[in-house]
Amino acid sequence: MAKVVKKADKPSKRKTAALPHPVLELPTAVVLDSLWSVVLSRREADPASSHSARLLSRGRAKVAQKFGEEAVECLIEAVAGNRAQLVAESADVLYHLLVMWVDAGISPHEVWAELQRRQGVSGIAEKAARSLPHVADGQTRKIP
Repeated sequence: MAKVVKKADKPSKRKTAALPHPVLELPTAVVLDSLWSVVLSRREADPASSHSARLLSRGRAKVAQKFGEEAVECLIEAVAGNRAQLVAESADVLYHLLVMWVDAGISPHEVWAELQRRQGVSGIAEKAARSLPHVADGQTRKIP
């Protein structure tokens, strides 16, 4: 839920004109860390009482499949230009991504660190610096 903050309540280093209405303090990515903690806590919960526990109990392939389904639904809404549905489906994608991280033993700080490492690096240069995919183990890899 957004918290209403009066402009005077937030100190600013820049001189700005006073706003005639309150400014909303919007949620930040901290909500992802919080949600990840909730999903992690549900790992050992009763699948009958928790959606996250039920997903995790079904195994990695099912967790990944559900993430993929939600990602496709998100893409469909983006292409269709349905802004409100895109927001809703984006939330579903992020939730299922967090479930996948919990299943794989990945914590958000690992992903945030990787994003920070990439910050300020050209996307083209960063992608070119990655090693080429291997298929010697019989598993398919993403093609650059």
